[in-house]
Order: sequence, then structure tokens, then C-alpha cells
Amino acid sequence: MGHVMIVCRDVAVQRLYNATSLKFALMSFLYQNINQLWANILTQTLKRLGLTCAVICPGSRSTPLAVAFAQQIPDVEAISILDERSAAFFALGQAKATGRPVVLVCTSGTAGANFYPAVIEARESRVPLLVLTTDRPPELRDCHSGQTIDQLKLYGSYPNWQAELALPVSDMGMLAYLRQTVIHAWERTQTPVQGPVHLNLPFRDPLAPLPDGTDWSFFESQFRPEEFFAAVADAILFPIPDSRFPIPQAWLQSERGMIIAGVAQPQQPEKYCRAIAHLSQTLNWPVLAEGLSPVRNYANLNPNIISTYDQILRNPQLAKQLAPEMVIQVGDMPTSKELRTWINHTQPRRWIIDPSDQNLDPLHGRTTHWRISVEQLADEAVKSSSSPGYLQLWCTAEQQVRVAIDQTLATMEELFEGKAAWLLSQSLPPGTPLFISNSMPVRDVEFFWRPNNFGVRSHFNRGANGIDGTLSTALGIAHHNQSSVMLTGDLALLHDTNGFLIRNKFVGHLTILLINNNGGGIFEMLPIAKFDPPFEEFFGTPQDIDFAQLCATYGVEYELITSWEKLQQRLNPLPMKGIRVLELRTNRKLDAKWRQENLQKFARMNVNQS
Repeated sequence: MGHVMIVCRDVAVQRLYNATSLKFALMSFLYQNINQLWANILTQTLKRLGLTCAVICPGSRSTPLAVAFAQQIPDVEAISILDERSAAFFALGQAKATGRPVVLVCTSGTAGANFYPAVIEARESRVPLLVLTTDRPPELRDCHSGQTIDQLKLYGSYPNWQAELALPVSDMGMLAYLRQTVIHAWERTQTPVQGPVHLNLPFRDPLAPLPDGTDWSFFESQFRPEEFFAAVADAILFPIPDSRFPIPQAWLQSERGMIIAGVAQPQQPEKYCRAIAHLSQTLNWPVLAEGLSPVRNYANLNPNIISTYDQILRNPQLAKQLAPEMVIQVGDMPTSKELRTWINHTQPRRWIIDPSDQNLDPLHGRTTHWRISVEQLADEAVKSSSSPGYLQLWCTAEQQVRVAIDQTLATMEELFEGKAAWLLSQSLPPGTPLFISNSMPVRDVEFFWRPNNFGVRSHFNRGANGIDGTLSTALGIAHHNQSSVMLTGDLALLHDTNGFLIRNKFVGHLTILLINNNGGGIFEMLPIAKFDPPFEEFFGTPQDIDFAQLCATYGVEYELITSWEKLQQRLNPLPMKGIRVLELRTNRKLDAKWRQENLQKFARMNVNQS
């Protein structure tokens, strides 16, 4: 049957047409069997709630859902991905990029267990995921029926909410239960805090859309699609509190206060940065901006940004001079061990500004948690009357250390992996989505990422800080997005090479800047590096992989980068489509030694110039 387009000026006529079309669509497949009816009501509800992407892993028990989601194309993009762990992180990346829930679907058995790492990350980094695991019916559990495990509360306490749905039936009351349960699940992915929700869905045979002998006459006489789904659209409205919170007098009166702009991935980064800049300028306080904060990418908004705090605090004299009495922490604490140790030692009075329900104080200090966004702090008509001396101390140190770092890296010709992060901060096209892998890349970004005005959209999996799903998450972020970049080490990429299987479904472009130091460079920074054996075999873990051959296997473009000039040429402009690996080969032992010597050197240079 061909597609028919009808243009109606009369809204009432349009609604009648929509309802008629919906009922025809439902009847075409739903009435084959009860499972398909159940699955179509579920997917129709999600579509009306605003779902735009469903990631579906192949399997038998999930057949009703796979068929139902396929019917929702093109309103809902249904993407088939073979590997469940990769699929889950791809969905995580999509949800990060869009800020909207993404659905994950899998068959019964251990398939859902492969979602676990991404579910944990979604909980810890507050990303909305709706996980639908399909299951055998109760009578086929605990009797050695194939591909069956205990899937109830499969993800422990990590979901925001979890439930097992009833077995499918055609009763109108039970269909209303299904609709409302799905609405509630959708809401719980987003309120009161974004995160994962798990629904376990049992299905009896037949799983394919085959007739099951059900008499549909009673159902057809009662089911009115427009009326049934009428209230669904209203459920997607989440009012944003517009209440404003006054700035405490204690902040306005403090002589030695500072703001820490920690790890954050706000959906509106410029608005977020403006709020922090306004607070900074109201209080005359410096902003210690983590490399994973958007604040460093909107540097023109605030002259009080401190990007070199890790190096500054390696100078004992400056660390003592700069001890604060009050600290406002916005978001998660930065990665820097130097900063954490210093805060723990100086024990300032602290406020954490973050709307989540989580405890964001790993230092267990004298802390008050305000569960609001920084944008909700009221504009103050009267600015702080505190002396700018403390702010000036920070700004002077920042300027001197920043110049030392920039001059050193600008003249460096050897392929030191830390320079890659520094170069990215100055070379990417404006607004580029950038995914930063865990381990050494996030630390090099904190050490070396230079403040800029390019509005780079940084993403990362810093909830659980693992390396699983690195490539798949980056592909999820880049899908249907602006041409994107991933900064990763070799082990993190190798841990998720199945992510390349997504390439035929991927729409957009991802450049992978691969720092290949043949092993775990981060471990070279730890005390265990002095003990070999067993260091190289059990911690360094070199894999000796030829990435050119690996890329050829997956049909991915590859290029070996041999100079910084060549890298800059490849980063701007970026291609419009496809996946590309740019390999930068480095020496992890020499690079670790360089960091240990020069991070301290930058701090000493500051002492000599002060």
C-alpha cells in the first residue's frame, strides 16, 4: 500500500484522520496476537512521550518489541546493534548528546547482563536510559529452560526505578495499566534526577506476529486510539523550578573565597558558564575550572578563570598562601589529586551547588549541599565588598604558569601525549562534540587544556570512571551530530573495538585521536611502576596491536600521525561522514617521566618569578 499525504486546514479533520490512521496501523499488526498488541501499545506510548531513538539487540524473546519499534520508523529511529555492551554505551552516548531518554532492548538470558556497565555509568553520571529486557514467562523459569536467568532486579540498586510488567493480555484495564506504567518509567528516567530505569517484560509464544486464536471483536468495540492516548503527551511536561535562591551574606563578606567549576556536562553550557561567571564577578572570587568543565571553553565570559591550579598547588609556598576560608563547588569535584589533597588539608567551609540527590563530597568536609542548579542563584544587585587581593594572587599565578606551559608545549616537537590535549583545545572547529576517554586522557586535559572561546562540547564517562564502552559512547554522541572527535588511549579503544560494528548504522563523522603508548600509561604515574616484575605484565599490559590492520578489518579509515603540523591539518576542518582513526605513537615511560619533572618545574618557575 502506498503512502498518502493529506493536508487539512481544519484541525478537527486532521485529528480525525490521525486517529483513523492510528487505528488502521494498530489493526494491521496488533491483532495478530496479544504479544504484538502489548508491544505496539508500549511503543506507541513511548513515541507520544517523545522517544526518538531505540537501540535494539538481536534475539528471539524480544521479537514483539523489535517488530513494534520497526513499525515506528521514521518517527522513532530503531538501530540494530549486535553487541549488547556496545549497544548500551551507544545509547548512553545518544542520551548524553540529546539530553533525552533512549530505549535499550534485548532478549532474555545474559544479554541484559551486558548492559550492566552502561546502566551503572548512567546512574552515576545521571543519564536517562530506559532499559527493556525481555524474559520468559514465570512457568519457564527455574526449570532449565534455555536462555533463562533471574532478571528481576538485574541491575541491583542502580536504576532510578525498576519493575516487571504483567504478561500481555487484551483486557482494556490491563492495557491502561501498561500505558501508565510506561509513562511512569519515562518520567523516572528524568525526575527527580536523570538516570536509568529497568522494565522486565515476559512474553509467551508466539513471539513472531502470527495469529494466536484470540477473538478480537470485544477489544475492537472498546478500543478508541485517540481517546486511549489522549493524556500521554501531557506527561512529557516537566516544569523547571523558577524559584531563585539568595546568595548568602557569608559569601558576600568572605575575604578568601573561591569557586570550583567541577566535572559537568550541562545541556546548555553557555547558560551554565554565564551563571558561574556572574557568581564569580559578584563575589570577586576566582574560578578553578576543571578541564572537563565547559567553563574553559567559554573563557571570554569570565576573566577570573584558573586553569593551572594543579600545577600551582604543587608549589608548597603558593598552596599555603592561597588557602581559602570558603569554597563553592559546582558539580563533581575535579580529577586533580593535588586539589583534593589541598582542600582536605586546608578544610575550608564548603557549599556544593548541584541539583542531584547524590553525595558529591568524597572528602567528607564541612559541607552544605544545596540541591539546586547554579543558574537558580539569584542575581545580586550589590556586589561583594571584599578585597580583590586574594583573587589577584590566583590570577597572577595563573598567568605565569599558563605562559610557562604554553611556551613549553608550543616549541615541543617530540610526540608527547599531553600535547595532544593542549593542541585540541586550540584546533577544533567551534562547538565540536569531543569525547574524552578515562585514564590518562582526562588527566592530560586537566593538566594542559587551554582556556578558549570555541565552545567545544566535552563529554566523558566520569560517573564510574571505567574504560568500558569508550568507542560506543563516542559514536552515540556523534550520531546525527556535528562532526565529532574522540581522544583515547590504546587500551580503552581495544576494550571496545566491537563498537566499530556500528559503522554501517552510524550517521555523521567521528575522528578518533588514538594515543598509542602500547599499554596503560596511567599506571606509569603510580608507585607500582617501580616494581617490575610484575608491573609490565600485570599493569602496563602492552597489547602490540597493529591498528592499521585493525581498522582495515572493520573498514575504518586510518592514518599514522608523525608530526603536530599534520595533526592540526586533520583536526580542522573535520570530514562530514565516516569513522577515522588518527594514530599518535608515544612512549609511556618517557611521557610519565616528562610529567613528573615538568609539572613540578612549572610550579617552581612560578616561585622564582613571584
